[in-house]
Amino acid sequence: MGTEEVRGPKAPKDPIKKKPFFFIMQGKDIYGAPQPDGRGIQFIYESDGRLINAARLSGNITDDYMLELLKTTEGFRKMVHSIGVSVSSRVPDEKVRFVFQMYGETQTDPTSTQITLDFETDGMERIIKMSDVDWKASDKEPGQIRFEFPEPGIQASVDVRFYLNNGFVAPIQPIDTMVDFASKGYKEMINRSLMQTGNTARLEKVLQKAGKGEDVCLAFIGGSITQGAGAIPIHEKCYPRLFAETFEKKYTNGGKVDFIKAGVGGTPSELGMCRFERDILRQGAKQPDLIVIEFAVNDEGDETKGVCYESLVRKALALPWKPAVVLLFAVFSFDWNLQDRLGPVGVRYDLPMVSIMDAVTPQFTLLPNDGRVISKNQFFYDQFHPSNLGHQVMSDCLINLVDEVNGKAVSESFSLDEKELDKITPVIGADFEKVELVDKHELKRLSRKYHITLMSEGSFNSEDKELQMVEMDKKIEPVAEFPYNWAHASTENDPFRLKLTCSKLLLLFKDSGSTAYGTAEVYVDGQKIMDADPLKVGWTHCNAVILFNEKESTSHVVEICMAKGHEDKKFTILGFGVVE
Repeated sequence: MGTEEVRGPKAPKDPIKKKPFFFIMQGKDIYGAPQPDGRGIQFIYESDGRLINAARLSGNITDDYMLELLKTTEGFRKMVHSIGVSVSSRVPDEKVRFVFQMYGETQTDPTSTQITLDFETDGMERIIKMSDVDWKASDKEPGQIRFEFPEPGIQASVDVRFYLNNGFVAPIQPIDTMVDFASKGYKEMINRSLMQTGNTARLEKVLQKAGKGEDVCLAFIGGSITQGAGAIPIHEKCYPRLFAETFEKKYTNGGKVDFIKAGVGGTPSELGMCRFERDILRQGAKQPDLIVIEFAVNDEGDETKGVCYESLVRKALALPWKPAVVLLFAVFSFDWNLQDRLGPVGVRYDLPMVSIMDAVTPQFTLLPNDGRVISKNQFFYDQFHPSNLGHQVMSDCLINLVDEVNGKAVSESFSLDEKELDKITPVIGADFEKVELVDKHELKRLSRKYHITLMSEGSFNSEDKELQMVEMDKKIEPVAEFPYNWAHASTENDPFRLKLTCSKLLLLFKDSGSTAYGTAEVYVDGQKIMDADPLKVGWTHCNAVILFNEKESTSHVVEICMAKGHEDKKFTILGFGVVE
């Protein structure tokens, strides 16, 4: 026989032995949210302990020394040899850019390191060696990870591993089993969420309306979890949307669900009560049949320790068409919420209450064979927000409440009206039940009621357009929070002066992560009340603080000016919360 050239695949080289590693993301869903420049980006923030929690949840890291190293760029470089990244999408040759950004003195420090890699979403792992990175001296801490797509709307799944330098040992990495939604264990977990059904009359009324084929309006107000954080995509897989769609399928008899989603990330009920008429009632254009209130993981910083929360609950209950009001208690990854503080409000008004903490936390510590239904890594997207699975669980817990009421309807239940509500003594307090938002847009409408005179805008005569952006209702395009504002953006320091008659007053101002913003001094009737520092929180979001809380309504003059040494800095007054 003649010699023939044998064609075929060459024998591969022996694989290079990989270093020990741990996950910070495993099978994490991402979505390219639309950006002003036409791209789609998924932001995943890793500062303020988020990276540490990701190492705990996804990587099974329990070693305190290793976790401590993740707090700083210096520690990260000491431990991490390389980063392994893989992205899978429906279109394997889709382009994606991975960015791991360090933070310097501020989040927006332009001199900090950005580790980047461009590749395809074909599921193959790419390795980035830390020795190849051009590190910057200004780096302080790991800041954020971004997956940047050339166009919006791309959904994908990602794995990110940290391979370790010599001397570091990684634990066995957890492999999650599928969640069995039809299992007895899942149903038992969901049933645990029902804290109490309470007085069901208002909720029965919603079900009766839906059963007649009439349209019903379902509204949700809360923080970032209600906004949909952790859901991919945020506007479709968030628990409010899932609940609304399931409700429509199960309970409407030919009618439709009008859906209102009004979650704002990082904000408590102190801000929620101020924006209630605008964001839930849409300035009188909407009359929700059901209002779900979710602030159990946002109210830790509430300076009133529950007064604002109860004020918001009473504001919803007092609406003349008597909507059903449900209190929802979400949970953080460290098995915490504020239901012990806020739950008594629901008891006092005999409201339906649902606790996600009661549902999921008892089974987190179990092994699958011992009854674990869903792991902590599966439920949480990060240390604060649920994943798609977590949002599904939250929706199912709310549906479980409706199922319970639907199956045991007692239509003779007495429904509180405003007159009866006034007879109930608040369990914490209701000082701000009748609070209203006054901003540049509402100033004229409310001027007579509160005897408002805008004495001078001073140098706060600009309008800030770089605001916290929020996905509302079913939309993926975010809208700006509090666009009708008074912004200081000059080198002058002429005070903003407002005269009004009220008993209680809150200042709403913008937080920022940019050092272009500075501290403002706030005076009431010539007396300094506070220094409003927009850099305390470190990111762009809305802040609400109480300036005074008095029993009687009297005339006051509010004056705001930039603090000494901050005259050339920016500051934005978003509005005021006013009680007559």
